[in-house]
Amino acid sequence: MCEKSGYLHLIVPQERFKLVSGADALTSYQFNTRTARHLFCSVCGVKSFYVPRSHPDGYSVNARCLDEGTLEDMTIVRKDGKNWEKTYGR
Repeated sequence: MCEKSGYLHLIVPQERFKLVSGADALTSYQFNTRTARHLFCSVCGVKSFYVPRSHPDGYSVNARCLDEGTLEDMTIVRKDGKNWEKTYGR
């Protein structure tokens, strides 16, 4: 799903994540183990961040949704998302 939608994961610890606006427009869904909390905008449908099953103590932010200039530098490390359970042992 992330490959098809172009989601570029930026894992952020919970204590470093702060949503400054728009919480009232968020809708969430959970499935399977209900560990992940998928959040998306109820107005436009964009999924800019969520609580991933691989890192339930933080957030995965879609780096493609960040405003230009938010990050000074970012290194992209390719992962096999289709077989992520083998990578993270979950």
